[in-house]
Amino acid sequence: MAFTESKKLNTKTEIPYLGLGVFRSKEGDETYNSVRWALDAGYRHIDTAAFYGNEGSVGKAVRDSGIPRDEIFITTKLWNDDMRRGTQEAAFEKSLKNLMTDYLDLYLIHWPVPDHYVASYKILERLYKDDRCRAVGVSNFEPHHLDTLMKETSLVPAVNQVELHPLLNQQPLLDYCASHGIALTAWSPLGGTKVDLPHDPVLTEIGRHYGKSAVQVIIRWNIQRGVVVIPKSSNQQRIIENGQVFDFELNNEDMAKINSMNKNERFGSDPDNFNF
Repeated sequence: MAFTESKKLNTKTEIPYLGLGVFRSKEGDETYNSVRWALDAGYRHIDTAAFYGNEGSVGKAVRDSGIPRDEIFITTKLWNDDMRRGTQEAAFEKSLKNLMTDYLDLYLIHWPVPDHYVASYKILERLYKDDRCRAVGVSNFEPHHLDTLMKETSLVPAVNQVELHPLLNQQPLLDYCASHGIALTAWSPLGGTKVDLPHDPVLTEIGRHYGKSAVQVIIRWNIQRGVVVIPKSSNQQRIIENGQVFDFELNNEDMAKINSMNKNERFGSDPDNFNF
């Protein structure tokens, strides 16, 4: 049975709260199998990017699943080099071809490349107005990037996808985006490989009360904050378990405990200081 909990975007499109991320999934069997397992488990949201190099496997898995295209929400992203080279539209067309689709549900600017992200976003605006995308947005944008963008363009981003986990809960950014009608999506919701949140004692103890794992607690915490969440896995059982988060609700005390874990600790690149 498909997961039906979703968030309405400012374009009126609905994005499923839970998606499968395929960052660092290898093109070929690893990505193909992960997407097929996720779709079989009830996921209807797949998040990829041109930079990941696995759009072809995502597209093949979606096609082979037999699930109607309009029931699956596909996100991909415009890479930095295409912004710098001025090849944004060619990159978009290549992503469509790789994904074996004639439209995207969500197209994002991957990083706020200085001197290029505003012009690039104007191209995304045009793609949206031409019905090539159901929604467009950004990734790794801080409030000052969004301020600049919204002053110089006419379409408020539907989504901002950022690093977000219990040690970097992004509450100020979440509040800012909510005030402008921008949905937040959490990448690396488990903190990545530099920290062991799946075995954190606080999260493990909270999970014990609900008969859930620390990972399921983190995913549920995101959803209850109104944050879309895209955990990555290439393990079938973990993909299934990550989806088993719609049959319980964290109480206010446990939500507060997780919120209090915040250390503003970033494990990925800094949006104000990246060199790629």
